[in-house]
Amino acid sequence: MFIEQIYTGCLAQGAYYIHSNGEAVIIDPLRETQPYIERASRDGVKIKYILETHFHADFVSGHIDLAKETGAKIVFGPNASPNYVYHSAKDGEELKVGVLTIRVLHTPGHTMESTCYLLLDKNLKEIAVFTGDTLFIGDVGRPDLAQKAAEMTQEELAGLLYESLRYKIMTLPDSVTVYPAHGAGSACGKNMSKETVSTIGEQKLLNYALRKDMTKEEFVKELTDGLLPPPGYFGMNVQMNKSGYDSIHEVMTRGVKPLSVEAFEMLTNEAEALILDTRSASDFAQGHIPNSIFIGLDGQFAPWVGALITDIKQKIILVTDIGREEETVKRLARVGYDYVLGYLEGGIKAWEHSGKEMAAVERITAEELENNTDYIKQPIIDVRKPGEFEAEHLELASSLPLDFINENFSSYPKSQAFVLHCAGGYRSMIAASILKSRGYHDLVDVIGGYGALAKTSLSKTNFVCPTTKK
Repeated sequence: MFIEQIYTGCLAQGAYYIHSNGEAVIIDPLRETQPYIERASRDGVKIKYILETHFHADFVSGHIDLAKETGAKIVFGPNASPNYVYHSAKDGEELKVGVLTIRVLHTPGHTMESTCYLLLDKNLKEIAVFTGDTLFIGDVGRPDLAQKAAEMTQEELAGLLYESLRYKIMTLPDSVTVYPAHGAGSACGKNMSKETVSTIGEQKLLNYALRKDMTKEEFVKELTDGLLPPPGYFGMNVQMNKSGYDSIHEVMTRGVKPLSVEAFEMLTNEAEALILDTRSASDFAQGHIPNSIFIGLDGQFAPWVGALITDIKQKIILVTDIGREEETVKRLARVGYDYVLGYLEGGIKAWEHSGKEMAAVERITAEELENNTDYIKQPIIDVRKPGEFEAEHLELASSLPLDFINENFSSYPKSQAFVLHCAGGYRSMIAASILKSRGYHDLVDVIGGYGALAKTSLSKTNFVCPTTKK
């Protein structure tokens, strides 16, 4: 028996590869299929099943392509009904993989089709449970993603989740290993641990949602309290996972296409393609193509693309570090952004050397903000998440989270200069790029963000708790 968690940090997502006696199963695979096929080939095993815990909202699963390429059977639990060939597993049904048994546990609540898979060894001893978005480490799945499709309120779904956890998951032996679909950083929960593996026993002790004395009413209230709206692309990803999508090979062929400066410029005008710059924040600040949007590849790239590029069918052309074009197209495809039309051949240097117009973002250090009264007098805007702002913030700052920038343009001052900061400089540069593309040019970004500001005297005089200023 072999179990491997294949964790992708930029999506905070865990897929799983299990094999026994020449047969393998993949649970919740990412969009790209080749890594799973190559892994099975190296081990000399045949992929028998592709198990889906539910219709994922935060990424496009590779189940359809993987089934076509390997002949493996796609498995969902009850209530799924996708638009392609699959096996609808009944609650309690058992699947054989080598000498192992996988028992289907239907656990509605996060979604109505949500299903966990319990792994038993050759002696039918419970070894591990793959919980999808039903149970995370330190948290449980949010109940508001499927309420329209299920024609239920989030409170009703939360009530179902309470029962699923109490009667299907918490009754398992404490020694059973818990393998969830996500960890910290995912928008599928609100309190996930950085750990990606635990046990049932540990979660009973440490997970707020599994408290033994918690009533259903308390569970529902605690689970639904403070939920931020889900990113806009979630619904479209669910639909793609349910209805189907273009082959990953077609998407990659279309997207990894070199474009001359002239062809690149033509697409911005004639095809109304969005210019997405995925270099570092510092490189983007020093020089970029006017009206391009920065979302750096070395960050929470795909989730921020999904949160901020509101049309999943938006045509996109790329400016990347040379050699990272294919990686960028692949990571966009993971969250359903399949309409990449190519990348700027030669990178930003090619644009610069052609004599085309360049733009920049003014940046200052935390010390310059501290020592320059002109900057201090300007509005200071904190683009971190509400919880980060409420924990501690500059007294002079206003909270305008990056997550909701598309809805809050009118809240940014257009007739005067202002200062932006986040925690470390990644999100504030995203905000700066979006604002500049909308005509907000009189802004400066704080290098190092909150982390740098906390080391200055500003932290002693202007940082306050939320009880002082909301």
